[in-house]
Amino acid sequence: MNKPIIAPSILAADFANLQRDIDLINRSDAGWIHVDIMDGVFVPNISFGLPIVDAVRRLAQKPLDVHLMIVQPERYLEAFARAGAATITVHYEACTHLHRTLTQIRELGCRAGVALNPHTPVPLLEDVLEQIDQVLLMSVNPGFGGQTFIEHTYRKIARLKHLLTTHRLPALIEVDGGVGPDNAGRLLDAGADVLVAGTSVFKADDPMAAIRELGEYPKPALA
Repeated sequence: MNKPIIAPSILAADFANLQRDIDLINRSDAGWIHVDIMDGVFVPNISFGLPIVDAVRRLAQKPLDVHLMIVQPERYLEAFARAGAATITVHYEACTHLHRTLTQIRELGCRAGVALNPHTPVPLLEDVLEQIDQVLLMSVNPGFGGQTFIEHTYRKIARLKHLLTTHRLPALIEVDGGVGPDNAGRLLDAGADVLVAGTSVFKADDPMAAIRELGEYPKPALA
């Protein structure tokens, strides 16, 4: 198995010290910076918008993994691409014309992702899998950080991995919500490629060590 990509979510960062926390990610073993955009409509919370993404881009040395938890995401794709998104992930549940939206994301030069809420079945993606670069499986109900991990996510990862393998497609499997050292190994064993972690990183005593521990797969043998 390839080394997993760890994507710290700045939703859990200290916004009074955002530059400090972005610098920490830059110096860490993280592969991406995960950026959660919430509109207070699709999810019951508001996070931040384009000016913050642009500011993070100017500080970041890692690709920005932008997760749009918003209605009508197609209205803002070009703006988020200009702001510095390397990946733009939209929700299946928020897109009336998903194929068109994914095509637009790719035409903007970004990786195209689709997120599924915990109740949304994996097979619904089968007809657009060839247009998807990564699938983000929500392992909590979207809208807030620090929630409890939903256990059926392991089975969902395995189903998605089987579907991608059957169709011989290279899309990455990303997991977001309640990810930490207690479940990271099992998520990776099930087939996850990317782990999004917010609270378990930024609330840790040593955030850089927390990022490093999440990415240690397989775990080093005990002496």
